[in-house]
Amino acid sequence: MKVIAVTSQKGGTGKTTLSGHLAVQAERAGLGPVALVDTDPQGSLTLWWNARQAETPAFVQTSIAGLGTDLDRLRAAGIKLVFIDTPPAITWAIIEVIKVADMVIIPVRPSPHDLAASGTTVDMVDNLGKPMVFVVNGASPRARITGEAAVALSQHGTVAPVTVHHRTEFAASMIDGRTVMELPRSSRSAGEVEALWDYIARRLERMAPQEAQNTQNSEQTDGQLDLITGAAE
Repeated sequence: MKVIAVTSQKGGTGKTTLSGHLAVQAERAGLGPVALVDTDPQGSLTLWWNARQAETPAFVQTSIAGLGTDLDRLRAAGIKLVFIDTPPAITWAIIEVIKVADMVIIPVRPSPHDLAASGTTVDMVDNLGKPMVFVVNGASPRARITGEAAVALSQHGTVAPVTVHHRTEFAASMIDGRTVMELPRSSRSAGEVEALWDYIARRLERMAPQEAQNTQNSEQTDGQLDLITGAAE
């Protein structure tokens, strides 16, 4: 089971919308079963899911204290992919989510204030040694600052090559538990989400061989330590 945390210390970056949309698109792409986990006390993702008529993705509302137990339950239930929506501005809570994540997605709106505020989140992810991807989110079409934001973020980590633009259909779809992929006449927005998920899915696939190699190296090291221990005895 892979766990993706969608996080930023700054509010208003579109974490909830992005979490719901990516989870639905991952399910549509056949990578399920997919589950959403809401750790934000405000419960915006919970409200969206409660309004949703489709049976997928699965959903869990939890606290930071219960996160580990709930992830174990999802793993035992056969869930393959989990997206965790996080609260803003609560540093310790975000750290606990990052600890259990295989990948961290950091949505950033293209504004000077948002760019400056992303630094703290980046530091937390770096300190915990987790792979991260920036997503330029809520961008204005053809705005110069969008490109400038991507360049600035690239100095601190990987930036997704897909920009998600600000369109009213994103907000409209979230009102009744849908996504832009499930709305008529929303091809541009849907295309952005689909392309973004394709990119993230490819990064997850590339992580798998590296994890296998790390496990193999760890097992070899453990074996060598056992031999050393045996010789000492």
